[in-house]
Amino acid sequence: YFQKNVLIEDYTGTWCGNCTRVAWAIEETKDASNNVVSVAIHNGNDPYHYAEIEPLKNLVFPGVNSLALPLSRLNRKTVWTFPETSNIQQAIDLTSNNTTLGLAMSSTVANGQINLEVRARFLEDYSNLKLVVYLLEDHLLYNQRNYITELYGGLPVIPNFEHNHVLRASLTNIVGEPLEGTNRNATVIRNFSIPVPGNIANANNISFVAFVTDANNAALNARASVANEDQNFQENP
Repeated sequence: YFQKNVLIEDYTGTWCGNCTRVAWAIEETKDASNNVVSVAIHNGNDPYHYAEIEPLKNLVFPGVNSLALPLSRLNRKTVWTFPETSNIQQAIDLTSNNTTLGLAMSSTVANGQINLEVRARFLEDYSNLKLVVYLLEDHLLYNQRNYITELYGGLPVIPNFEHNHVLRASLTNIVGEPLEGTNRNATVIRNFSIPVPGNIANANNISFVAFVTDANNAALNARASVANEDQNFQENP
């Protein structure tokens, strides 16, 4: 069996004073479990605004014209119960040590070029799966508005707040691309080769997230990887 990680997609903004609540909750969840994969999807008047959010917004929030942030989803479709800071266990309960779908990545980031291999291995037959691969950036410093007095010292504006796991590009269709050959004992490999996107501030801070969704667009497993890492599958004895 493989380790099952929980995916947290955090819809956020530097202008959003209540978004610090979810940011805090994500860090608390990561402190409590190694099985957490997080993505910050910035939206609105924000230096990290993700302009290609519309297909994802239509998938996760159908009929909603504008997103009232913060919003967060576990494994893409499950609402993380408010207040997220009091519901860390809800996210951790979506992890396990006995899933039959494993993920691993290997990458090189050098000389302005990204080469990434994503591998998915299956211990039972699966069908109607999709793969999503994100390119993220860490260690981005920008002021963060904060309305929550009990978090981050209660500062109304947190100077040079460190924004991590920020979505910078989706290497697949953001709602996923079909995976074929997902049969028992099969390993499916996808390769990506692109220039470092122009919106990346520092290529040394690039990271990746890959996850596989089912026919209902729920994430079955997810994996995070830093640049120039060669991962093995997270096998459990």
